[in-house]
Amino acid sequence: MSFGIHVNERPFDAEPRPGQCLRTYLRDRGWFGVKKGCDAGDCGACTVHVDGEPVHSCIYPAVRAEGRRVTTVEGLAPADGELHPVQQKFLDAQGFQCGFCTAGFLMTTSALVAEQGGAHDDGKLADLPRALKGNLCRCTGYRAIEDAVRGVKNVEEPCAGQAVGRNLGAPAGPQVVTGTARYTFDIDVPGLLHMKLLRSPHPHARIVSIDTSAALRVPGVHTVLTHHDAPERLYSSARHEHPTEDPDDTRVLDDVVRFVGQRVAAVVADTEGAAEEGCRRIVVEYEELPYVIDPEEAMRPGAPVIHAKGSETRIARAENNVVGEVHGEIGSVEEGFAEADLVYEESFRTQRVQHASLETHGCVAYFEEAEEAEEHGAAGDKEETGETRETGGSRADGGERIVVRSSTQVPFLTRRALCALYDLPEDKVRVVAGRVGGGFGGKQEMLTEDIVVLAALRLRRPVKLEFTRAEQFFGATTRHPFRIRIKAGAKKDGTLTALQLRVVSNTGAYGNHGPAVMFHSVGESMAVYRAPHKKVNAYSVYTNCVPAGAFRGYGLGQVTFAVESAMDEMARRLGIDPLVFRERNIIGPGEHMISPGGEEEDLHIASYGLDQCLKVVRDAIAEDTSAADAPEGWLVGQGTAMSMIATGPPGGHFADATVTLLEDGTYDIAVGTAEFGNGTTTVHKQITAGALGTTVDRIAIRQSDTDVVRHDTGAFGSAGTVVAGKAVMKAANGLAERILTFAAEHVRVPRSLCRLMADSVECDGRLVSLKELHEAAHSKSVELSAAGHWGGSPRSVAFNAQWFRIAVDPGTGEMKILRSVHSADAGKVMNPMQCRGQVEGGVAQALGATLFEQVLVDGGGKVVTPAFRRYRLPAYADVPRTEVHFMETSDSIGPLGAKSMSESPFNPVAPAFANALRDATGVRFTEVPLLRDKVWLALEEHRAGGAGEGRPARAHPSREGSV
Repeated sequence: MSFGIHVNERPFDAEPRPGQCLRTYLRDRGWFGVKKGCDAGDCGACTVHVDGEPVHSCIYPAVRAEGRRVTTVEGLAPADGELHPVQQKFLDAQGFQCGFCTAGFLMTTSALVAEQGGAHDDGKLADLPRALKGNLCRCTGYRAIEDAVRGVKNVEEPCAGQAVGRNLGAPAGPQVVTGTARYTFDIDVPGLLHMKLLRSPHPHARIVSIDTSAALRVPGVHTVLTHHDAPERLYSSARHEHPTEDPDDTRVLDDVVRFVGQRVAAVVADTEGAAEEGCRRIVVEYEELPYVIDPEEAMRPGAPVIHAKGSETRIARAENNVVGEVHGEIGSVEEGFAEADLVYEESFRTQRVQHASLETHGCVAYFEEAEEAEEHGAAGDKEETGETRETGGSRADGGERIVVRSSTQVPFLTRRALCALYDLPEDKVRVVAGRVGGGFGGKQEMLTEDIVVLAALRLRRPVKLEFTRAEQFFGATTRHPFRIRIKAGAKKDGTLTALQLRVVSNTGAYGNHGPAVMFHSVGESMAVYRAPHKKVNAYSVYTNCVPAGAFRGYGLGQVTFAVESAMDEMARRLGIDPLVFRERNIIGPGEHMISPGGEEEDLHIASYGLDQCLKVVRDAIAEDTSAADAPEGWLVGQGTAMSMIATGPPGGHFADATVTLLEDGTYDIAVGTAEFGNGTTTVHKQITAGALGTTVDRIAIRQSDTDVVRHDTGAFGSAGTVVAGKAVMKAANGLAERILTFAAEHVRVPRSLCRLMADSVECDGRLVSLKELHEAAHSKSVELSAAGHWGGSPRSVAFNAQWFRIAVDPGTGEMKILRSVHSADAGKVMNPMQCRGQVEGGVAQALGATLFEQVLVDGGGKVVTPAFRRYRLPAYADVPRTEVHFMETSDSIGPLGAKSMSESPFNPVAPAFANALRDATGVRFTEVPLLRDKVWLALEEHRAGGAGEGRPARAHPSREGSV
């Protein structure tokens, strides 16, 4: 019996593989708009229509689609080239950021609209929390998605020379809403082989032997790689401009495993199924070693030593499992505490959090011909997605080089690491990041490229490795769990006298980002407050747990939770308004930022909006009436927190950009930073359009490809606007000057009488087209192009404040956010719509970490929450609409006065919520997440103990790592 199915009105008769789901069946046939996000029907990224009904195709057997009509996002629009109305609404509202989840939302929404006859005001779309419960977004905070569903238009029309400060849409928007934007695995590589990893079942063990013979007999298996095949060289999976920021403690494949989930062997086969079967047949003999899960225990004498490596690896004290530490004191905290009328001391804890970017880690490595390499390097395709044309599948010889297409925030640093690891010259390695499906710091890491390149070089064949959702939890990285002991002193009038911190960061089995996160955590969190006496002791500690890494806020959010909770508690105990207490102690404009960890000389307050941020909160409190919305009998409270963050990492963050006038009179930007919903592509085009007096639609951009753009440290540390943007600005300004100078010479008029227009130059009343100028320049061998560079120093600081009013059910512990207000000092806001989305997404992600997200590890070091249904992400129903306010400041360092705003909104959310919870209940919660059952239990204990307002009960922290 023959199989038949129609996909987007096209017939297919190829029978599915046994057990194949509809998602892989569709992707195998080139319908790449169908995304893989969770493997389990939890996220909705793979939603398609089967006979008009939306289904999650990852759990829908392909055989069930026999005789049915399947529609993917590519087939949603009519054949005349027009967008489907729902696609147009998502484009008009910019209802996406990275866009990886967008196809799923479009398919869900379009089915519901069709069901209601196109109406948006009744039926299922009137209850969006229920209608969208099967779709998750990690980037937007859902407000922009709701706007799209409701038909709200947020995008402005472009205007020549007036791009900066306008709500212009993302260049790749049309590709995102039609499912044609190409993410990492949205390419067809002929002859592709698939890799699967065998992972350790033990938290600490030595590999005695590995028998791969049975695995090699599996039909389709090409090779099995073990530590015998891996280079001896040690490196770090973390990517920084200066590799010495991280310890060299990692091997591609090691004979010692240090956490449950560490890769032990790699099987490469014709299919994923064959590779998985090969993994099952590998026989490994382990010698189990003592292990340690708790970071305090790991530092004690006699604890198992996790990395017995020499000082050349840059591990601070390997014998005590301390990968990095910082100690410092300004003044004398003992004197400060002696002067204080109130001394407050408390311990706080934060948990592991997964980045949960919907596109998992992964890469494809293949080979290309030398002549293809030259073609790519010389030109590349001018696509709005920023990608260049790629090939794949050819067998390698001496004239070929390897191409790595990866879901990475750091293509240039990845290339550098691969070249060092395998002794390859840089011109033999090309790294390309397509459109990246979310990052949040997790893809500032080399977790797949090293092992895939090893296999590709061995086999001389294309190889792919794509993490499953479970592997993201136990094989990638998490946010660092922190323990913070804070002690602070203040006088009766609310003046701080001393501030002391002891911080222990659990970096897990490897030290990638460990020292840097630890150092950063005690920087701006302490420097934002004046105190004559400050002291810090901070440790980044190895344990036999899943490694931690870079995560939005880079340690500041963890320590800010403790500091801002302490400031709130001290104000309450002194009988002072918490806002007044902060205003009395915060750093002011022009003051030096002093932290006992060491003053960073290139860090300045180049614009100051913290006072405005706090005023927004004060005004919100004064006019707020949301308490009336609380259910009867619920407890109501409000709370504030604030934060300061550097607009870029220390030690230099480099970007190079080139802007060129093309033959057809349009422009081209070449810049290295990656696009993963951070919006840098939009901002870079706006900056260029403003400098050149044109519109953004006349500018193409190439990015994230080591062949066609110059060096860029990477899209992390909030550097996309303030570092890469400044390089683009310098290049665009340089090109504007070159064009005007050449035009003046060409027409023979004074330079002062020339002015750039959208597609021409006005020279003393005469319009000369840019195309004519390019032809004239070419005939004289004059290149109308300019380069820009920025080294990321000096740096400024950005400020944020968050305020909540919440209600708490004392009988159940249920919490409801009545109102959420966020004030942000982003300097000159380049694209208010886009920047607002960054803030909303940061608040939503932080609320997840505040209220329920937690990567749980059992007593044996095993992650026991390896799926979205066991690790709760914020859904539409969980996220309130946050009121976002931007301050009126202009930074003297950032491009055109701009400051960063990708990471900073995350940091004040948890303490603001905890402070509101304290205000409502009288209980000081010292550990996140603030789970409903913990809140109820603390309230019960509070009532039983009769704790008064002056001495609030304290919620008891659980043992870190317990289930």
